[in-house]
Amino acid sequence: MRNLAMVLTLATAGLLLAQSSSYRVTHTYVLGGDGSWDYVVPDPPHHRLFVARQNRVMVVDEDRGTLLGEVTGIQGAHGTAVAEATGHGFATSGNDQSVVMFDLKTFQTLGRIPAAEDADAIVYDGASNRVFTLNGDAHSSTVIDPREGTLITNIALGGKPEYGASAGDGKVYANLTDISEVVEIDAKTAAVGRRWSTAPCKQPVSMAIDTGHHRLFSGCRSGVMAVSDYQAGKVVATVPIGMGVDGAGYDAASGSAFASNADGTLTVIHQDTPDEYRVAETVSTPQGSRNMGLDPTNHRVFVVSAKFGPRPEGRGRPPVLPGSFSLLVIERAP
Repeated sequence: MRNLAMVLTLATAGLLLAQSSSYRVTHTYVLGGDGSWDYVVPDPPHHRLFVARQNRVMVVDEDRGTLLGEVTGIQGAHGTAVAEATGHGFATSGNDQSVVMFDLKTFQTLGRIPAAEDADAIVYDGASNRVFTLNGDAHSSTVIDPREGTLITNIALGGKPEYGASAGDGKVYANLTDISEVVEIDAKTAAVGRRWSTAPCKQPVSMAIDTGHHRLFSGCRSGVMAVSDYQAGKVVATVPIGMGVDGAGYDAASGSAFASNADGTLTVIHQDTPDEYRVAETVSTPQGSRNMGLDPTNHRVFVVSAKFGPRPEGRGRPPVLPGSFSLLVIERAP
């Protein structure tokens, strides 16, 4: 009887924990506007989001879901990097192989920096005070001085990079999706250091980082998330996620990692120990909600979505219906 009571007590405690950690969509804000989208990049000190929208970057108030302004003059918008120390933001313009530098207060364009083919994600590294683009088709990273807005150099990466992350210690990491590897860049020397396989994860795209435990989270198109010990340079765990992942995040306060997937799911993964992970829950989101941002100061997850028209004949994405683009706020139940 005593053992049974203990089992029931543990089961009840586990149920309460699961209920208390449940995530749900708390707000939906219709932003509208034409065009497809890509990365959602939070700016935590100012509680705003930078959302890439094809020919511009929308700047959105996190708390009100209102449009604060736009960075224009972009041809193929993908990523945004915030260099708060210099007062400058940087947005990749993939179609013309450049990076647009803009003022973080006025959102006005200040200059254009040459990059390389398929300039996609972009990361600011505070330790070196440098900005790193990840150029997919060029298999390279363009290094930029964020104060002067000038090109420093280009680094050959040996594979097609997708998203990346700064560890805050002078190292920048990126997924190489075509060869299923993580590459480490020494930010100060602008050179590749180490690399390692993400197997059994294939096609790693999204990335998040846990600097406290030295872990990287690579969301893979093969339907898993690979967790790497970036000090040891190896994968220590894999966890199943939804299909069509394109965004990831990690919240140190809750020990939760996230993968936003095009199949209409947000996979929530709990970190039991630095080497042990489990799927805590799967949150339903609109189809196509593949990009996300996480604000660690308020622990909110932001995903974007829209309604779509009929898919065109042959291959290609269906058109976004005018005025349907929306921002969804996902929070843990109190």
